[in-house]
Amino acid sequence: MFYLIRNPFVFRQIYRKSLRWKVYASQNEVFLTFDDGPTPELTQSILAILKDYDAKATFFCVGENVKKHPELFRQILDEGHTVGNHSFNHLNAWESEEDYFLENVEKAAELIPSKLFRPPYGKITPNLIEKLKQKYKIVMWTVLSGDFDADVNAKKCFENATRKTKSGDIIVFHDNVKAKENVLEALPKTLAYFAEKGIMVNALPKKSFYLKSKDYT
Repeated sequence: MFYLIRNPFVFRQIYRKSLRWKVYASQNEVFLTFDDGPTPELTQSILAILKDYDAKATFFCVGENVKKHPELFRQILDEGHTVGNHSFNHLNAWESEEDYFLENVEKAAELIPSKLFRPPYGKITPNLIEKLKQKYKIVMWTVLSGDFDADVNAKKCFENATRKTKSGDIIVFHDNVKAKENVLEALPKTLAYFAEKGIMVNALPKKSFYLKSKDYT
């Protein structure tokens, strides 16, 4: 399985005004995100760990999972975290008809009150970007933990999430069964590391993302 742990500078230059790869941080902070939930197997454990470290995160939720587990979705919000749209059926934009994909995003929006959107698998097309950006902030990431990869252990996930991470970076973990073992071990260590370094762990801004050119380095 090939993927990049840290999106390189050249990637972040592509559609830099349409896709959010990084956040301008006014203080020493990183932005933590979780994709694919809510799930009965993992969401509550993630929330408990975040509470232990006084950390906040943004959960990019799958509409189908929100419909199945509304109590978990409500708990995410009640505990002070923010949410984003991750489509209703976790669709791959490269393999979906454009109109169907857009309808799927809007179906999820009926359950997820957010103007933040992250495409599943990080895959999106130029046409979809142009249409979705009229209504959503399309959020990508700077750092991928790799927690979903069966060939990656928790120690490596921790290293991926922390080794070159800078203030303003957007970090991705996953709220799904496949990532459970790695998340439960790597997430507390990651949060402890940032706490020791004096780096705040926050949810994505609710309002705007303002990115200066220097923040793309």
